[in-house]
Amino acid sequence: LGVQVWEDRVVLARLKEKLQTKDGRLVLRVVHEEWKSLPGCLAQLSHVQEWQIHRTGLLKIPHFISSFQNLLVLDLSRNVVSEIPKQIGKLTRLRELMLSYNKIQFVPAELSGCKSLERLDLAMNRDLNELPDQLRNLTRLQHLDLSMNDFSVLPDCVVSLPALQWLDVGGNRLQHLPEDIHRMKNLHTLWLQRNQLEKIPNNISRMLSLDTLVLSSNRLRDIPALMEGMSNLRFVNFRDNPLALGSTLYPKIPAEDGEDEEDKEMFGREFMHMYIRESRKRVDRMTQ
Repeated sequence: LGVQVWEDRVVLARLKEKLQTKDGRLVLRVVHEEWKSLPGCLAQLSHVQEWQIHRTGLLKIPHFISSFQNLLVLDLSRNVVSEIPKQIGKLTRLRELMLSYNKIQFVPAELSGCKSLERLDLAMNRDLNELPDQLRNLTRLQHLDLSMNDFSVLPDCVVSLPALQWLDVGGNRLQHLPEDIHRMKNLHTLWLQRNQLEKIPNNISRMLSLDTLVLSSNRLRDIPALMEGMSNLRFVNFRDNPLALGSTLYPKIPAEDGEDEEDKEMFGREFMHMYIRESRKRVDRMTQ
């Protein structure tokens, strides 16, 4: 027992050396050190408000995470964490949870207990392909990163998030978008690159807050005519899609001063309007 107490003191002293103050918050920052597990004595630092633990080989989030009631930011990106413990739902003050570049395959329903959560990053967990329906109760969530995973459909709980403003689902296996996608009325940024989308639902034109839409590297054959009225859309990208009229229209887009060909093509808004006008002309010619 005496040896264990001595070892805990040594470990705790080592962890205390990793404490720093950032923006008025007490931060535990550990980077490029081997910590496959976090010791129980860490609970003595329950006053810490932010964890930044990266590239340590961390295998799991300890169950005693629930004792960190002051935690506002939990950033465990770039480790090998495979499980989110149910106890995490007791962190009612947690605002940001970053678990990108790990091995998460399952998200527990208890995560919905983090009522203050504003940002959730789950990018590049590869095998993650579903979310519990209870996550719709994260009424303050504004930023959600699900990129580079294995989603084949956009979970309904995501569409139901009332405060969501930024969403990245790029690099998944999405084959279609929900027809009621306009329920995400506060969304201003939507990344859908590198999926398998073949069409865009007409109701996307009812997303009045959307100003950035990235659809590059999909399987789109057409652009809905209703998107012509999306004056709120500041940036759109249709690059690398098999659009029926795409190859005939790209050369006709006038480049702005100081804009090279690649930037012109990636911008895409002018292309979108020209595409819709040309599609309408072709339909008119066919009906005459």
